[in-house]
Order: sequence, then structure tokens, then C-alpha cells
Amino acid sequence: MSRNSVSPPTDSPAAVSDAGADSALTHGLKQRHLSMIALGGVIGAGLFVGSGAGIAAAGPSIIVAYAVSGLLVMLVMRMLGEMSAANPASGSFSVHAERAIGPWAGFTAGWAFWVLLCVAVGLEGIGAAKIVTGWLPGTPEWAWVALFMVVFLGANLASVTKFGEFEFWFAALKVVAISLFLVLGVLAILGVLPGTDAPGTANLSGEGGFMPNGTEGLVIGLLASVFAYGGLETVTIAAAESENPVQGVAKAVRTAMWRIALFYVGSMAVVVTLVPWDDPKVATVGPFYAALDHLGISGAAEIMNVVILIALLSAMNANIYGASRMACSLVARGQGPKRLGKISSGVPRAAVLVSSVFGFLCVLLSYWRPDDVFPWLLNMIGAVILVVWIFIGVSQLILRVRLERTAPELLVVRMWFFPVLPLLALLAMGGIFLLMLRQPDTRDQLLATGVLTAVLIAIGLVRQRRAAAAAVKG
Repeated sequence: MSRNSVSPPTDSPAAVSDAGADSALTHGLKQRHLSMIALGGVIGAGLFVGSGAGIAAAGPSIIVAYAVSGLLVMLVMRMLGEMSAANPASGSFSVHAERAIGPWAGFTAGWAFWVLLCVAVGLEGIGAAKIVTGWLPGTPEWAWVALFMVVFLGANLASVTKFGEFEFWFAALKVVAISLFLVLGVLAILGVLPGTDAPGTANLSGEGGFMPNGTEGLVIGLLASVFAYGGLETVTIAAAESENPVQGVAKAVRTAMWRIALFYVGSMAVVVTLVPWDDPKVATVGPFYAALDHLGISGAAEIMNVVILIALLSAMNANIYGASRMACSLVARGQGPKRLGKISSGVPRAAVLVSSVFGFLCVLLSYWRPDDVFPWLLNMIGAVILVVWIFIGVSQLILRVRLERTAPELLVVRMWFFPVLPLLALLAMGGIFLLMLRQPDTRDQLLATGVLTAVLIAIGLVRQRRAAAAAVKG
């Protein structure tokens, strides 16, 4: 029997899966789709736009911040890759948490992530609409968001292959854009780009030095960089619908290291070497625009607007897909309303529709209740990804021991230096929580996310106890 056909061990009552949902879904994603989803997943609007605030706070030491947070993300993805290669499932970490910890954990991780993705769909739609209305002033933003929603709703309702094709080309364009930026930046740093002089280390050591705002600035930059990595988890969800789930997710995870080093740490190094960190343009219009403008590239603002628009639309498409598959998986495991899990022609159409509608509702709230409900929603999802990472870390510690005892042949991808690195990763996550409590801007996010998580845990525990009581009576 091949590795791909070995079933997950079922010697424990906690051994569960969403195999029913996954068998009904089609396996229409090719390896090229999966590879590009993984590659494009690390290039988002958080990098192109959000990194500006991190640079303004940390200065050149933003390179260290992205390297440290990138190392943590690599550990998380390696842990998730180990579990996903051993048990590919569209519910990804939610399934693993349920198998390792219990139904309440799968419920909490899955629905928290679903809320995060749906709200993110709305935010990305708003961001994309702002860019388009800048080109076409006078047109209503909500209408553009609705148009984007309809396009991606149609793509996701049609088939997983349609989603894969959209995401393949979106990701390809992002990869080409950032690759060209890195090439131009390196040539300028070396002084071989026409019209430029090599900056040397002047911008890295001048204007206050490498850490101009001390450790406090570095901490702010670190927190900003952590959340820029969101989106990598989607590849393990998509792997369940690929032609070869085990090999697909294994390849994606194994190449995560160089992608993170090149695209994130590399681009930050290029920006702060070329442009003074305290240049107002870095924070106001974005570090990539500031760098292109510094190089004298005409139309830098419009070039970056196009790239950011592509990144936002790509994220919308991927998040609608991820939210629908997570919801479908949760329903298949008895963790949600049955109607939401209905699959037609290999597509969970009800889940796609509900996830899109929830995302558009968040857009409407940004207009209807911009001062109370909408900010509360933003704070509520502020630290969800950290909650998910903690579930991933704890699940891997438990499932690794179980797999080594019952089915070691399923460990196609192995976490490095187990259990030392998983434990260090969990300690680092705890440290990030403490850092968030120290910062006024992130403290509210952490508290709001804590309320959401506590509510979901309470609901999950009640459902778990009721299910156990019903099983005993039955």
C-alpha cells in the first residue's frame, strides 16, 4: 500500500476527519495551481502596504523583525505541513485540532478562522474599490465591491479548477512584480542601474542608526510583520482538492523557507537600503512606491496601485475559497448547520454563498456603523491567526507522538528537532501575546479576539458534552 492510500490511524476516539466532505469535493487542482497558490500566498497587501508602518517604527531593524517573525511562520508551516501530509483534509488545522485535542478545539479553530477570512474578504474588497475609484472618481465604492464579489463568487461556485486558474494567474503576476522589484533594487544597491549611485550602508546606519527607536520600535515592527504572513495556511486547505494531496502539501511546505527569505526579508532589506527609513512616503504611500520613486521610475504610484489591486483581488478569491472549505469541513464533522455543507457538482455552493454574503455584510457595516460595530469587527479578528497557530502547535505535539506509535509511515514531512522547536514556537507565540498586551494599539485587538475565542470555546464545549451525552443514551 502506498503512502498516499494509508488511512489515518483510528485507534483513538479523537481520530476524526472530514473524509465525507473531501470525497464529495472534486480534485481539480493541479500541481501548478497548488505551487502558485503557495508561492502567491506569501505576497499580499500586508507586504506591499502594511510594511510601511513597521519600517516607520523599527527603521532598518525591520529586517530583523521580518526575519524573526518569518522564522516563527516557517516553524508553524512545518508543523502544519507534517499534519496535513499525514492527513490531508479541507478542514486543515481544524481537523488536526479536533483529532488531537477534541471537538471543541476543532470547532473553535475552524469557526474563528472562518470569521477571520470572511471579514478579510470585505476589507480586501474595500481596499480594491478605493484603488478603482481613484482611477474612476465619482463611482460608488460599494458597487465595485459588489462587482468583485460577483466575479469571485461565480468563479468559486463554478468549480475548484476555476478558482485555481484565477489564483494561478493572480499569483504569477504578483511573483513577477516583486521579482522585478528585487532585481531593480539589487542592481541599484550595486550601483549598476543606470542613473543611480550605490547607497552603501548610509541608510542602514544613518538617521539614528540601525535601531533608531530602540527595542520599542523593533517590537512594534515585529508585531506588524507577524500579521503580514497571514494567508499561508490556505495551501494546506487547497491541498485536499489537488491531484496528489500528500506530495502537493509536502512540496509547498518544503519550499516555504526560501520564499519567506526572498520575498519578505529580501524586499525589506532592499527598501531600507535604498530609501531613508524616515522618508514620509514610506509610511504614507508605501515602501515599495517610495523605493520605485527613489529610483526615478516614472508612474511608480500607478504601478504599485496595479500590483496592490492584484494582491487584494487575489486575497479575496483565496479567502472566499478558504472560508467555504473550512465551513464545509466543519459541517461534515457535525460542527455547523447541515445546509451549509451541501455539495453540488463537487462544490460546497451554500458555503461559498454564505461566506461571500457575510463578507459583503462587513462592507455594508463599514458604511452603516463605521464608528462602533465595524471597528469592533476589526479588533475581533486582530489576533485570530495567533490563536490558530497555537492550536497548530499543540495539535502537532500530540499527533506526532501518536503517529510515531501507530503509523510512522504517514510522516512524509517531519518537524525539525521535535519536540524542542515546536515548544520554542509555542513559547514565542506566548511572547507575542505579552508584547501585544504592552502596546495600546494591539491590546484592544487581543482582548476582542480573546472574547471571540472564549465564546467559541464555550459553545464548542457545550456541543461536545451534548454529543457525548447523546452517544451514551444511544
